[in-house]
Amino acid sequence: MHRRAYFLLERDFQELKENNFKGITAFPVSEDLMEWGASIQGLQNTVWQGLFFQLTINFTSEYNLVPPVVKFLTIPFHPNVDQNTGRACIDFLDDPAKWNTSYTLSSILFTLQVMLSNPVLENPVNLEAAQMLIKDESLYKQIVLRFFNQPSQLRDDRPESLKDPDKFIRSTKAVSFNDYYKTWSGIATSKATEYYRSPCKSPGLQSS
Repeated sequence: MHRRAYFLLERDFQELKENNFKGITAFPVSEDLMEWGASIQGLQNTVWQGLFFQLTINFTSEYNLVPPVVKFLTIPFHPNVDQNTGRACIDFLDDPAKWNTSYTLSSILFTLQVMLSNPVLENPVNLEAAQMLIKDESLYKQIVLRFFNQPSQLRDDRPESLKDPDKFIRSTKAVSFNDYYKTWSGIATSKATEYYRSPCKSPGLQSS
């Protein structure tokens, strides 16, 4: 079983290197490929633009029959991210019954990247963030950015393996937001509505 997981993760790694997706990097930090470090960058023209998030991804020997455990090391103030643990609230990661063996490391990172600017406000894991986004979008954006106005703290919190730029898969290929949206809407927590095509929008924020 472990040999199968190793082979599939090598395939996922090769997919990342060949496609060179913009704003997504990942690399194994263990020889058996069960532990990974990753980084995602916020999409352009959103409140998350220019912000980088470090993550850990832990696989088991049962991959890809079961999902990995994914946690943000740089925890965003976001309705769908647990503020205490850094775990993203995405159904196919939380519920093995909703996991699909067609999902890869790339599709997981795509989902997380688009989730940042397309929050699902039904059953949020961070209720405070969801309520603030609905009631006062401007204040929500200020708090999001405040988390990133202390770059020295972020640098200190990152593990050494994530500080080495040579270990990252550099990303240069541009992908449109619609392409991200199409990928994410099929596999994220719930189907994204047209409300969420605009960054940080929700039904409660629609103007009359």
